[in-house]
Amino acid sequence: MSDIYVPGIRSRFNTEQIVEDLMTIERIPRNRVQNNIDTLQLQKGYLQEVGRRVSSLGESARFLFSFQNPFHDRIVQSGDDSVITATANRQASEQTLRFSVKQTAQADRFLSQPLDERMRLEAGTYTFTVGNDEISIPFRGGTLRDFVDILNRRGRDKISASFISVQSGTRSLLIESRETGAGARLGFAGDAKDLALNIGMMQPNPGSEAQRSIPINENTVRGVSNTMINDGVLQVPVQTSASIPLNITVSDNSPLVLRLETRTNVDSNNAVIPGPPPGPSVPSGSVTFGGITIQNEPSSAPTPAWQAPPVPVRNDDMSVLTLAFSDGTSVKLPAISDSGNFVPRQYDLADFARGKTIVSLNVENANTHREVLIGNAEILDPTATSDGLRPVNAVSTARDAIVSMEGLEISRSTNIIDDLIPGVTLNVRGVSERQIDLNVSANIPAVKDAIISFVGNYNRLMAELNILTRRDDSVIDDITYMSSDEASEMRERLGVFSTDSALVTLRNNLQRVITAPYPTHLERELTLLSQIGVSTNADRASGYDPSRLRGYLQINERELDAALETKITAIRELFANDTTGDLLADTGVAFNVDALIRPFSGSAGIISLKANAIDSRIGQDERRLVTIDRQLASKEQELRIQYARMEAAYAQMERMSSSLDNFSQQNRGGR
Repeated sequence: MSDIYVPGIRSRFNTEQIVEDLMTIERIPRNRVQNNIDTLQLQKGYLQEVGRRVSSLGESARFLFSFQNPFHDRIVQSGDDSVITATANRQASEQTLRFSVKQTAQADRFLSQPLDERMRLEAGTYTFTVGNDEISIPFRGGTLRDFVDILNRRGRDKISASFISVQSGTRSLLIESRETGAGARLGFAGDAKDLALNIGMMQPNPGSEAQRSIPINENTVRGVSNTMINDGVLQVPVQTSASIPLNITVSDNSPLVLRLETRTNVDSNNAVIPGPPPGPSVPSGSVTFGGITIQNEPSSAPTPAWQAPPVPVRNDDMSVLTLAFSDGTSVKLPAISDSGNFVPRQYDLADFARGKTIVSLNVENANTHREVLIGNAEILDPTATSDGLRPVNAVSTARDAIVSMEGLEISRSTNIIDDLIPGVTLNVRGVSERQIDLNVSANIPAVKDAIISFVGNYNRLMAELNILTRRDDSVIDDITYMSSDEASEMRERLGVFSTDSALVTLRNNLQRVITAPYPTHLERELTLLSQIGVSTNADRASGYDPSRLRGYLQINERELDAALETKITAIRELFANDTTGDLLADTGVAFNVDALIRPFSGSAGIISLKANAIDSRIGQDERRLVTIDRQLASKEQELRIQYARMEAAYAQMERMSSSLDNFSQQNRGGR
C-alpha cells in the first residue's frame, strides 16, 4: 500500500523534498548575507554599549569640574539636632559657630471652653487680624463644623481652625494664627470678638497699670548724673551703678515679662591710670614804687616723688542686671552679651519674682573696661492682644525666636533664619542655654561619591574596550564581578573590534591620561591619583596582579578618606585646575578625560558615526536580501512547475501504457 499514488495528494517522486533540497543550495548566498546582517547588528549593539559607557564617564568627569561640582557644596553638622539645625548653599564659608536658643518663635493658638458639638452660630461677619492683616469672613449661620470649614477655606493662609475632643458630646474650638512672631498677634473684631467671649476663648483684659513703659529720665533713675541719660537711654559707666524704680507685684502665675534693650561700649585699652598731681601754684612777678622795681624771686615748693597706683585688675562681668525686692532680697538676671547695637532682651518675671514685689531694676556695672547702656524698657503681658482681650486658654502665644550666636543675641519672627549668616539657613527647633556648635564644612560624602562614580564608569568603559579590542581570553577572567552567564556572553564579543584603530587608541589614551601627573597649586606634592588612594595598585599588600596592566583603577578607601579630610581643595585641582587665571579649567584628570572622550560621544561623535556606517551596510545587505528573496521565490516557483509537468507527463505515459495493455489483451481474447 505504501507505493499507492494518488494524483494531487502524494508525489510519486517526492517532489517537495527534491525542490526543498535544491532551494537549500540556492539559499546559501542569502544565508551569507543574513549572517552578515546579524553580525553587523551585534557590532552596532556593542558600539552603542561603548557609546553609553563613554557618555556615563563623560558625565561623571564633567560633574567633577562643572559649575555644580560637589567640591563647592557645603553641609552643616549640629551638635544637637533637637535644638538647632541648618542648611548651607555653595556661597557659605567653612566655619564653626556656637549658638544657644533662648526661645523659639511661636504663633497665637487659642482654645475655647468645651462646647456642645451641636452648637449653632449666628450669621454675621467674623473679622480676625493677624498683625496688620485683616481677614473678614461672612458667615450665613450654621454649626461649628460649618464655621470651621469656611474659616479654613477663607483664612488666606493666615488663620485656621480645628476641633479638639474633650469628652463625649463636646469639643473645644482651636483658632490659630499661621504666622509666628511677636508682630503677628491674633486679634478678634466684630462678631468674631463676641464669639471669642461667648465660647470662653477670650476674656476682657483688666488693663493693669503694670503693663506700661518704664520711664528712664533724670527724675526716675538714681545713682548716675543727668549727663548719663540721653533720649531715654541710660548710660552706666565702668564700675558704677544705677537704679530704675519698678514697684510692681508679681503673682505666682503672672504672665508679665520685662523687656528692654542693652548695648555695650568696650574699651580694649587698659583702664585709665591717674597722673601725678600738679602741686602748689605760687604766683611770681614784680612790684614798682617811686621808680624802683623789685623783682619777686621764684617760689620753691618741693613735692614728694610720684608713685603711680597699681594697674587695676581687669574685670569682665556680664551679669549687670539685678531685680531688688521689697523684702530686701535681690536676684541677678541672666547675663547680657557685648553688642555695638541695641539688642532686645526679655525676662519672664514669674521666674524671678514669684509672689514678690519688685522695687527696682538695678544696673551694677563692675566692669573695668565696659560701659553698659539700657533703653526701651517696659513691662507687659505678652498674652494680651491689641483688641483689649486676653486668652483664657492660650496653647501658645505669639513670640519671636531669640538666638544667641557667639554671645550676640538676635531675634527673628520665624524659626527659619536665613539672613544671619551668608549662605546658611538656620532652623530653630528647641530651647537650650547650652552652647551648640554648628560646623559648616565641605560636603565630603558628595565629593567621595562623585570620585567613586567617576572611577566606576572609567572601569566599566575600560572593561568594554579591553574585551572588544583584545583577543586574549584572560581579559574576561580579570573581571571578577561577572557571573558565568555574563562571562559567556562577553566571550562572544572578544576581539570583535581588535582591528579598530579608533577604539584601540581610545583605550591606550585613557590609560595614559588617568595615570599622568597633574600639578596642583595648594599641594605641590599632590600630582597623581595614586596619592589619594586611587590607582591601578591601590591595594599594594596583595602583590602583583596582571589585571592591573589592563588599566583598571582601584580605590583605597582609607587613603581617600584621609586625603579628603585634609586636602580637598588640592584634590579639586587634581581633577580640574585653572592654570591661566581665566577662571576656566584647562587641565586635570577629569578635564582631560572629558576632553579625550568628547569626540567619541554625542550624535556626531566617532561612536555614532561608526554605528551609522554599520547601519548603512545593514541597509545595503537588506536591499540585497529583498532581491535575492525575489529571485529565490521565482526559482522555487519554476522548479515546482517543472516537477509538476514531469509528474503530469509521467502520469500521461502511465495512462497510455495502461491503454495499450488493455488493447493488447482485448485483441488476444478475440482470437
